[in-house]
Amino acid sequence: MSKVVTLRLSEEEYKKISAAAGIEHRPISNFITTGILKEIEESYYVDSIEMAQLRSDKRLQEKLKAGHNDVKRGKGRN
Repeated sequence: MSKVVTLRLSEEEYKKISAAAGIEHRPISNFITTGILKEIEESYYVDSIEMAQLRSDKRLQEKLKAGHNDVKRGKGRN
């Protein structure tokens, strides 16, 4: 189900966003949503190449497992 969100923009911000959305022949809401989702994906998720590098790093994997076990045992700072 869609949700409605109110976004306060200055006149200058609105004009810039509206113009950019117009260039791409898209509604402003779609332009903003697409941009935000792209930013989230690029900033908060690991791509497949980076994940492969992390998984192949045996030393890192050992440290992660040790840290996980410490947390399970309640060891460390609260």
